[in-house]
Amino acid sequence: MTGTIQVHPDTPTGKKPSGAISAAGLAIWALAARELVRFFRQRTRVVGALGQPLIFWILFGAGLHGSFQAPDWAPEGMTYQEYFFPGVVVLIILFTAIFSTISLIEDRREGFLQGVLVAPVPRFSIVLGKLAGGTILALIQAALFLAIGPMLSMVGLAPAMQVAWSLETALAAGFFLTLVAFALTSLGYVIAWPMESTQGFHAIMSVFLMPMWLLSGAFFPIPESGWLAWVMRCNPLTYGVAGLRQLMYSEAELQTAAAIPSIWMCAGIMLFFGLVCTAIAVWMTGRRKAADQR
Repeated sequence: MTGTIQVHPDTPTGKKPSGAISAAGLAIWALAARELVRFFRQRTRVVGALGQPLIFWILFGAGLHGSFQAPDWAPEGMTYQEYFFPGVVVLIILFTAIFSTISLIEDRREGFLQGVLVAPVPRFSIVLGKLAGGTILALIQAALFLAIGPMLSMVGLAPAMQVAWSLETALAAGFFLTLVAFALTSLGYVIAWPMESTQGFHAIMSVFLMPMWLLSGAFFPIPESGWLAWVMRCNPLTYGVAGLRQLMYSEAELQTAAAIPSIWMCAGIMLFFGLVCTAIAVWMTGRRKAADQR
């Protein structure tokens, strides 16, 4: 007896690829939306993420104003607070990436992460959902600071900024900051995933993430030579700060634009760094972990 086997479209073997794609998309959207809802329900987190860098900018800007010597490429009359401004924007993104990925540890402890891992969705969608949520949060806060910071000159807490945004540079800055936020959130994910306590994450933040930001050219200019100059040039975050600085000023205002990396080089390095960290995050999430099987 011969015949053909009819596969019903609703059976697993007859499942259309579009179903898997829609399931992955739904998982990404749900996890990203959860990050946003969770953030805005925690008012102290909103204040801390934006307030601490703002205070740093005002206090360090006022305290170090007298001892600052502008680098050769800086526009004429640049103050320390103006030099520090792009570094604070990147600091806000870094803080947001830290606090959005530290929720992985809390989710595992509360059992939520184990429930997500057994869901019939690809593991990469779990990673992308967390990264999308953290990236959007970082962009919102960075945009708020970019808008609020220059206005503080009206009340005497900041000098008049020489930055003149156009629609083109604002869009370019938004795209570039998206790359920076995505790269830092993926780095935070890679660090947070193997951690089993928030205390351990804070230790990594103190000995690795904060020095990484301090050595990015955000706090002081890169020396012309020496071991410190090489360390700072090898730091991926250096290109995040330099890229934003390039977008804030025109080539005419930057007196020697060749002294700092081009915007294309900065964007390429941040994209590469983000993709590498994301690939590691997907690989780590796909592995079985004893803590996730409890």
